[in-house]
Amino acid sequence: MMRRSAIQEVGGFVTDSISEDYYTGIRLSAKGYESVYLNETLSAGLAAESMSAHILQRLRWARGTLQGLFIDSNPFIIPGLRLRQRLAHLEGFITWFSILPRLFFIIIPIIYSFFGIEPLAITLQETIYIFLPYYLLQLTTFTWLNQRSRSIILSDVYAVVSCFPLFIAVVKVMFNPFGQGFKVTPKGLFRSKNQYNWRSAFPLIIFLIGTVLSLWITLGINNYLTGNYFSLVVFWNIYNIIIISVALLGLLDIPKPDIYEWLPMQQKVQLTSGEKIIWGTITQLSEVGAEIQLKQFIALDGALTLAIPEVELTLSGKLTYINLKNSSIRVKFESITPHQSRRLIEFLFCRPGQWKYRNTPGEWRSLWLLFRVLFRPVIFLFGSFDKDKRKKREAIF
Repeated sequence: MMRRSAIQEVGGFVTDSISEDYYTGIRLSAKGYESVYLNETLSAGLAAESMSAHILQRLRWARGTLQGLFIDSNPFIIPGLRLRQRLAHLEGFITWFSILPRLFFIIIPIIYSFFGIEPLAITLQETIYIFLPYYLLQLTTFTWLNQRSRSIILSDVYAVVSCFPLFIAVVKVMFNPFGQGFKVTPKGLFRSKNQYNWRSAFPLIIFLIGTVLSLWITLGINNYLTGNYFSLVVFWNIYNIIIISVALLGLLDIPKPDIYEWLPMQQKVQLTSGEKIIWGTITQLSEVGAEIQLKQFIALDGALTLAIPEVELTLSGKLTYINLKNSSIRVKFESITPHQSRRLIEFLFCRPGQWKYRNTPGEWRSLWLLFRVLFRPVIFLFGSFDKDKRKKREAIF
């Protein structure tokens, strides 16, 4: 949120860059205004819903940030900022160039195996006493500084997924900063089947093949030529194979049969069907319907009235799905007035405590999650939804 009078003072929103909010904030800081971070959820919105959309969003952020090097709101030359502020903004620029060492780390073992250029001359003892403690200390420090907001291992998967398109985007924007306009991240989309992002997967597949060959060659060199059974490059290759494989699996977007978000909850509701009145519990709720667990199953008419006592909200609906096994039903809302829609949205997204802070998994659990994803049978990933679940989802339409 920005004060209107302050925005007017700096000449309005910055439109030179597609990251208008970031550079408007820099102008405000240059005028002496303070930016305050409030660790409280004030609004809810849609985020990128697929890996391809996530990559597209990252590319736009990279272009928007680096465009700042070529405009008047450049934080390194704009008058009014203190040295500490300029150094703080420097990190935001450097982070987009961190893809270069990430690419380097993927390529190094391959270069060693095919060209014999060893990146590190290190023994097993040196690895155990120097490299391993350093790496464990780095993991611990990263977790402590981020207060479980990020995982260095899971972050590495995202970095590998986006490093190739980001590398191309960074090179392009440095030579032609304003050559591409703003493109909105796709959100609220419907997907009836699995979709795979082959465009982003192609370079990863090439490097996965190269890394597997590198591991095979390295093992052969160590075992049969030198008699040395230890090489840091072997473990380096194994790590890269795991990360690239998981990244490739992450490029699969599973079906999304509903454009609306269904939020789990436990909320009492009164149903009226003709002259029948029955109580139940809302287990899932969206802007267009509800899933309700009945206390006891009785025959209901197609038209229903739902009353949620806690928020004094009454809605009309149509029965679309019945599950006799667990006495649950699905109801699609009908003839909702603007007032009812506003109350429903407030109840869905604006209740106190609705959005809770979640810690990311620790590094050991993150590593375990990688192995779970890696060894999960791929046939289940590419298989169709369970028929009962598919019918249940499609029933609301």
